[in-house]
Amino acid sequence: MQGLLLYKCKLLLILQVIREALKTEQSVMLKSSPADLVTETDQKVEKMIINTLKKKFPSHSFIGEESVADGAQSVLTDNPTWIIDPIDGTTNFVHRLPFVAVSIGFTVNKQIEVGVVYSCVEDKMYTARRGQGAFLNGQRLKVSGQEDISKALIVTELGSSRTPEVLKIVLSNMEKLINIPCHGIRALGTAAVNMCTVATGGADAYFEMGIHCWDMAAAAVIITEAGGVVLDISGGPFDLMSRRVIASSSRAIADRIAQVVQPIPYARDDEEQ
Repeated sequence: MQGLLLYKCKLLLILQVIREALKTEQSVMLKSSPADLVTETDQKVEKMIINTLKKKFPSHSFIGEESVADGAQSVLTDNPTWIIDPIDGTTNFVHRLPFVAVSIGFTVNKQIEVGVVYSCVEDKMYTARRGQGAFLNGQRLKVSGQEDISKALIVTELGSSRTPEVLKIVLSNMEKLINIPCHGIRALGTAAVNMCTVATGGADAYFEMGIHCWDMAAAAVIITEAGGVVLDISGGPFDLMSRRVIASSSRAIADRIAQVVQPIPYARDDEEQ
């Protein structure tokens, strides 16, 4: 919890960096595909967060999106670990679309204990601590509780892969859900904000494959502390390193999504090194 408070103290500085960067031309680099982007701001913000936390907690471990992109290990151990996405929604950030978030999860013994997601442009701070509830700007969160998928609004993404075989499965999964039917499908462009939207009751479920532990860690505990469920895409227990998730307002909707969607065989985060 001390780390959560420390992070909040540094939030204004990080926010200033991100907001200033939104006003200027970005130096954009590609990672795995033309839809998988990184900017200098991603790298700068991650270094700021890690350096701040390391001073306070020198024995803790860190998994950061940009550190892993530079060759660091992405292996979760029992050691207290901070899992960081400095800018979740980099493509939104590049295009000035206002769904851009900083996401930090904290695990102990591989269990997520604390989650902070800050949607920078919206000025929305989502927080949760295991067993103590989830909050948005200090107000307690609660999922919708919807159990009928035909009345559900579902959030998902196309993902960053542009491989024809993967795109075919992604689009087919959306078509299957639309034809159940459900109320609709939305995409905000950031996994963390998508999941937090379920925690607020604004959407009833979110699913995606091909994302990473830093996309899910903070928001997963926010969902469960808001009364929702987080599962594997198969309907089994959630695995933070699996690169796939269903987050829902109810077990009934999560199970229905698991029955319908076809899994995509992505390598695990801890198998990619």
